[in-house]
Amino acid sequence: MLAILPAALRGLLTGLILGLNTVLVFATMVPPALLKLVVRAGSVRSACDRALNAVASLWVGVNNGWIAALGPMHWDVQGVDGLHERGWYLISSNHQSWVDILVLQKVFHRRIPFLKFFLKRELIWVPVIGLAWWALDFPFMKRGRGTGARGSDLQATRAACEKFKRIPTSVINFVEGTRFTPAKQAAQKSTYRHLLKPKIGGLGIALATMGEQFEALLDVTIVYPHGRPRFWDLLCGRIDAIVVRVEQRPIPAGVLGSDPIGDKAYRQRISDWVAEQWAQKDQLIGNLMSQEKADQ
Repeated sequence: MLAILPAALRGLLTGLILGLNTVLVFATMVPPALLKLVVRAGSVRSACDRALNAVASLWVGVNNGWIAALGPMHWDVQGVDGLHERGWYLISSNHQSWVDILVLQKVFHRRIPFLKFFLKRELIWVPVIGLAWWALDFPFMKRGRGTGARGSDLQATRAACEKFKRIPTSVINFVEGTRFTPAKQAAQKSTYRHLLKPKIGGLGIALATMGEQFEALLDVTIVYPHGRPRFWDLLCGRIDAIVVRVEQRPIPAGVLGSDPIGDKAYRQRISDWVAEQWAQKDQLIGNLMSQEKADQ
């Protein structure tokens, strides 16, 4: 039905659906979230966790539904076979648009645990949404100034992530730290053709706090063959093709469990590991874009 409507009207309707879906899901999450906040009993919290994750998964499912209803969109996805919902994964992806979030959720929906992001501690106070993020066990990070403060914050983040040893978890990190644009690429003087320079801060925290728990790094490459889309383009159904490649990479022992703040050698090992991935990803993006142009 949505596919036959004018693009602007499609955008308004899907935006309304997304908004209503979000409001209803957050409202549904409030009772189990408050119960989890008040009651410390493990059995009660486990029941709340199951309910909260089911509601969050429903939110993704509804979003996937309206995306499918927008009309024909070619999804070229490879590398997701063999994943499972009871696993622990660290996801690293290039980042071009807010559309990436919904693309990743669609690609991994019911294949791996619900995607979670490292968030700044201050975001826990955002009305309603902060409670939902806390209830879903999104890991919150404090970022102090100075080596001593950062070390204390790392220990606090490690403690916050202890729960993930019992709960299958997928944590995602956009290594570029921001969305790619040609202007940002030029300002950085990035040596990559299709990527910004990688930043290892968030990745280092994830590896330091949960490294031994992850069974693999899911190295994700997202390509939009006809140009980087705006979120409005997705709402209007103007994206006709999305290419996603997922590579499961083992996590080397040398980048696990050390201190990304005080150990320079450890940071260098992470930097070298990511730089190798980034060079391969940059080449892969170029190859995929060339292949798409040749197929047109």
